[in-house]
Parts: sequence; structure tokens; C-alpha cells
Amino acid sequence: MSKVEHNLNLIGLKCPLPILKISKKFKEIKIGDIINAKCDDPRSENDINNLCKSIRIKLIEKKIEKEFIRFKLIKI
Repeated sequence: MSKVEHNLNLIGLKCPLPILKISKKFKEIKIGDIINAKCDDPRSENDINNLCKSIRIKLIEKKIEKEFIRFKLIKI
């Protein structure tokens, strides 16, 4: 089974919109698929950590860039 990667550009969106868009995409994808999300809301890091605790999604990579944070999440 090959993993499909889904890219979400959430730049410019403020809480709670990034989490709502990630949650919506989560419902559309299959187990093993990956969501790559770019966020510039400083609260998104904490929000994504809390989201991972509440649904079957795991943060597998976080990279802090100059103007945004990249998150790599996998549906488990």
C-alpha cells in the first residue's frame, strides 16, 4: 500500500482555522496517508500537539522555518 501525501498551505490562517482544515482533511484520507501542513500561526504547534492526542493522527516531523512551521502528520 503506497502512502499518499496531501499538502495544506495554512499560511495566514489563525486559530482555530488551521486545526479545522487539518481535521477535515484527516476525515478524507486513508490510514497511512500523510498530511504536510505549513502554518504561520504561533499557536498552531500547541494546537497540533493537542489534536494528535484526540484523533488517530501522529506528528512525525516538525521543522521550524523563518516565516512558518512545517508539520508532517500521518493517519494511524
